[in-house]
Amino acid sequence: MASSNGTKKVVIVGGGVAGSVLAKSLQDEAEVYVIDPKEYFEITWATLRCMVEPSFAERSVINHTEYAPKAHLITSTATRISETEVTTANGKAIPYDYVVIATGHDDRTALTKSERIGHYKNDQEKIKKANSILVVGGGPTGVELAAEITVDFPGKKVTLVHKGPRLLEFLGEKASNKALTWLKKKNVEVLLGESVTNLDSNSEGGVYKTTGEKSVTADCHFLCIGKPLASSWLKETILKDCLDNKGRLMVDANLRVKGHTNIFAIGDITDINEMKQGYLAQMHSGVVAKNITSLASGKEKLEAYKGGPEMAIVSLGRKEAVAQISGMAMSGWIPGKIKSGDMFVSKTRKTLGLNSK
Repeated sequence: MASSNGTKKVVIVGGGVAGSVLAKSLQDEAEVYVIDPKEYFEITWATLRCMVEPSFAERSVINHTEYAPKAHLITSTATRISETEVTTANGKAIPYDYVVIATGHDDRTALTKSERIGHYKNDQEKIKKANSILVVGGGPTGVELAAEITVDFPGKKVTLVHKGPRLLEFLGEKASNKALTWLKKKNVEVLLGESVTNLDSNSEGGVYKTTGEKSVTADCHFLCIGKPLASSWLKETILKDCLDNKGRLMVDANLRVKGHTNIFAIGDITDINEMKQGYLAQMHSGVVAKNITSLASGKEKLEAYKGGPEMAIVSLGRKEAVAQISGMAMSGWIPGKIKSGDMFVSKTRKTLGLNSK
């Protein structure tokens, strides 16, 4: 439903990596509504640095109004999509010409920037007070957090427990082994093929038990396991039959939800067979911005999403990293120089049209 001046209405559900770039791109072309429970966008690949250096969040946590001042921000969650409107938990019904689902993963966190930075200050204080720290989860979040702690606080005893047979299982074995070797050189104890059985009863630290009957003594712990996709709400909407068995939205080559001509999906919630990386989610946004602009102007030819290079970089503290690029693994200061110093914060801020410093 176009506005009174003929401008198309675009509703973006989710203000994360993909949704933020799309809102910034379309705010001059359409009447944009961003539905997000948070007042801010967070550069997610900088979160582990913020835990050891909370001031880093001043640049990586960005209010939606900073990068998309022309967009309408609805601080709530979407609860329903019909053929004509999106309904939110706070009772708003927003009519649309185009909808873009960009909800990513379910991440219950602070609602305001100041609250989010407060959480990081609490995390840093927790790390400072502890002599020994348990990190649960050996994916990119757990590996990066263990590395950040051991580099910034080298006197701490860090133990990482991972239920899988190797670290960073979304990468190849060479990259996994390089990360493991680096952590061990930094005196991080790594327990693979183990799960912690008594996390709830050890919220304040103590002796943690594993499924392999091992004991880990730690003053505190951080849970770094994958979060579920934020798609369960779609099961009661017109998109209920567009979800695959993993809860992802099935999309066509133009990133439209299959079976719909004016509903798109971008980011981690899509069923595209590729690494779920932030730079690829931003590429999704670029394609959908062009396609919505084309459709709004009456053009029938749309751009297809062609994917990007298979690349992932996992930081190992402030100067080093492990990377996998087109199947080749490397570690050390070269991949670290690409990511680990600034964590791509300047680059992301520039993408959003903000001061990169």
